[in-house]
Amino acid sequence: MNGIINVLKPPGMTSHDVVNFIRGLSGQKKVGHTGTLDPGAAGVLPVCLGKATRIVQYLPGDKSYRAEVAFGLTTTTQDAFGDVVGTAGAGSLTVNDVEHCLQYFAGRIEQVPPMTSAIKYRGKKLYELARAGIEVERKPRAVYIYKIALVDFYHDRSGLPRALIDIHCSAGTYVRTVCHDVGEKLGCGAYMSFLLRTRAGNFKLEDSVTLEYLKELLDAGSLENALIPVQRALEHLPRVFLEENFASAVQHGNSIILPGAAVENKLSAGQMACLEGHEGLLALARVGHDVDKPGHYIIQPVKVLV
Repeated sequence: MNGIINVLKPPGMTSHDVVNFIRGLSGQKKVGHTGTLDPGAAGVLPVCLGKATRIVQYLPGDKSYRAEVAFGLTTTTQDAFGDVVGTAGAGSLTVNDVEHCLQYFAGRIEQVPPMTSAIKYRGKKLYELARAGIEVERKPRAVYIYKIALVDFYHDRSGLPRALIDIHCSAGTYVRTVCHDVGEKLGCGAYMSFLLRTRAGNFKLEDSVTLEYLKELLDAGSLENALIPVQRALEHLPRVFLEENFASAVQHGNSIILPGAAVENKLSAGQMACLEGHEGLLALARVGHDVDKPGHYIIQPVKVLV
């Protein structure tokens, strides 16, 4: 089985749990996800099977989330699963305060990764150190928030204000840290009380499938119906169709030189492209310009898929 399943991960399972579940259902050894989703979170988790595991790094890395921010408290993990380590008055917080504050988090920002992240420090993952009660200094990392918007503002039963926010961000962004940092800027503290990933690259929440549904497909002998072809997952990349003589060279990992007239759309140097032949997708390749032959492209396969 070669393709991608757009899984709706339930809360309570790790991303690795989902991969193991899919591996057991499919009988496929090569299975992997495209980006970890917190155990307590739900939402889109694309899972690659077979040859699709070879294209993970070429998929769009941006993601979208809906998160609930609880104000007035801070926790050890920046989410609802940690211990409360700080309280502050947040009763006077208004919707205008939150909307104004969110504006400061749009664009390029720097984050200090939480201790609950999978980033490695001297060979150990930070969350492993955190479980051992060890906290280490982390360097800020630049991430990009393409859009951050307030969806709703309300108060819970205890009277503490909460907000629903939508975030579209680059790969590597920690939404829990955005929530925590918003609380810090407002001076009242905050933690992420809920997280739903609504999109990962080209994969959307409305197109995702549950693990229960996948089991039903397996029982019906039609699990392959849940597979999204590799070509569809790479729709963001330009396509170059190759005639048989060029296709054969590419299948052996050899670079080729194409005249501009043989390429449907103009390509940029350094750009990635999908190379297709009569049999379908052949390879992913990097594009270059031939300085000795103006108007020609040098096409170098970087991932042969046949």
